[in-house]
Amino acid sequence: MKCFLSGLCVGLLATAVLAESGFAQKPLTWREVRDRFEAANPTLQAGQIGLDESKAQEITAFLRPNPNFTLSTDGTQISRYKGVWQPFTGTQFSSNVSYLHERRHKRELRLESAQKATGIAVSGQADLVRSLLFSLRTAFVQALQEKAIFELAKENLAYYDHVLDVNRERYKAGAMAQVDLDRLELQRVQYESDLQTAEESLENAKIQLLMLLNDRTPVDQFDVTGPFDFSNQIAPLDEVRQTALDNRPDLKAALQSIDKAKTDHRLAVANGSTDPTFSAWYTYNPSFNNPFAHQTFGASVSIPLRIFDRNQGEKLRTQLDINRNERMMEAARAQVFGDVDSAYASVNSTVILLQPYKDKYLQQASRVRDTIAFSYEHGAASLLDFLNAQAEYRTVQVSYLNLVASYLNAASQLNQAVGREVIQ
Repeated sequence: MKCFLSGLCVGLLATAVLAESGFAQKPLTWREVRDRFEAANPTLQAGQIGLDESKAQEITAFLRPNPNFTLSTDGTQISRYKGVWQPFTGTQFSSNVSYLHERRHKRELRLESAQKATGIAVSGQADLVRSLLFSLRTAFVQALQEKAIFELAKENLAYYDHVLDVNRERYKAGAMAQVDLDRLELQRVQYESDLQTAEESLENAKIQLLMLLNDRTPVDQFDVTGPFDFSNQIAPLDEVRQTALDNRPDLKAALQSIDKAKTDHRLAVANGSTDPTFSAWYTYNPSFNNPFAHQTFGASVSIPLRIFDRNQGEKLRTQLDINRNERMMEAARAQVFGDVDSAYASVNSTVILLQPYKDKYLQQASRVRDTIAFSYEHGAASLLDFLNAQAEYRTVQVSYLNLVASYLNAASQLNQAVGREVIQ
């Protein structure tokens, strides 16, 4: 019995350990987050279905006209000859087949127009991905920022608790007054509040990221990881501009729209031409006096006389549509330059602000805090100096983290403006 209970306990313990390890999820990198997003985001999936619909329209555009078949009877008489009923005496049977022949490559032009519409849809889907990836990257950076602020808040609280422990020993030794110790302990509330606020902000950032991923993972089991830093290595502006002109899907869609408008104009001209209808028929008429003429064959050609309607309105509309799409392309090109220049300026501006922090301010803030804390512990600095040094250190660190987040968001905006990642 004891062996059985021991085995049962070991089994339950192993199950619990396995379950706990199964729930633990490895922090996701940006590449992993992006792959999950592209595979599971419902907006992207809906856009992909739209592409499939556009490809299906290519099939419809290339279909040939259906032939027409007509079967008719005439001359039916109900009679009685020598006591025998002959209900279909003299009935004439006639079958007719007709087919509309499309001239001037109308079917090929319809297919070409549909294929170019699919190309525009593909570029539109790429532009949708570009926009949504910017939102995803912003949420990812937000999660990294809140994670860094949370770690800083924990570090600050731990450091302050250490200072409190030292000063409690000083109070016990009679080296400081009760009121000073009380003021120090009251100041701890600020650090606790910072930690709680940072934890809540981190949870909200993860929730936003999970929503974009269409993921139902509990927040406490979801985490991300990645470099939270900046780089002052940026390609020249002219190179970034050219990369944007080569990669922006909305600009590509604008160029494709001009090409499709030209195809639509050619189709409108073709639709103004005349399409003949060819017909052939077979007739059986038992009432002919000529016994050898009961079965006849015939053929005809029907040609519409396009005197009034020559598709003039559609020809004019499609010609104007070419001009309209050319203006839209110019507007899209100007938008590309505006987006790139604005994002590039933001990145440069943020780097200029960040560089002094990394080179000087962070080390100065840490050195001042530690020096004032040491001086205060040895009676060489006032309590006010100590509290100010702590507040200044916290302010400098948070400002630096916020600036890094601003840089990463500006880099993400530049990537969106270019149409691909030029800053990782």
